[in-house]
Amino acid sequence: LNHSTSHHYEQPALDITRLKSGPLGGDQQLGALIADERISALIFFWDPMSAQPHDVDVKALLRLATLYNVPTAVNRSTADFLISSPLFEEEDYTPVVKDYTDYIQRSLK
Repeated sequence: LNHSTSHHYEQPALDITRLKSGPLGGDQQLGALIADERISALIFFWDPMSAQPHDVDVKALLRLATLYNVPTAVNRSTADFLISSPLFEEEDYTPVVKDYTDYIQRSLK
């Protein structure tokens, strides 16, 4: 091994919480964390070459991430862009979340 050509990667300081597997409720656990505004970024890799038995759960999770304006990456290139952004480590960055008060208080006839 030639040490002059080996790569040294700095490991980011990440707070990691392990959740259940998606089919066992992990998607719902993660969705709850998003709804509670406890997720600041989402990197969600999945295999596009195989059908997922919990596709509806994944779609619901991605809907919540969009609803709460959570920066989301679903592939390696986007994840690279996301974690290399100067905003990634910005402590006071707050994504703009649409106010859904009118929608919630609408009249159902």
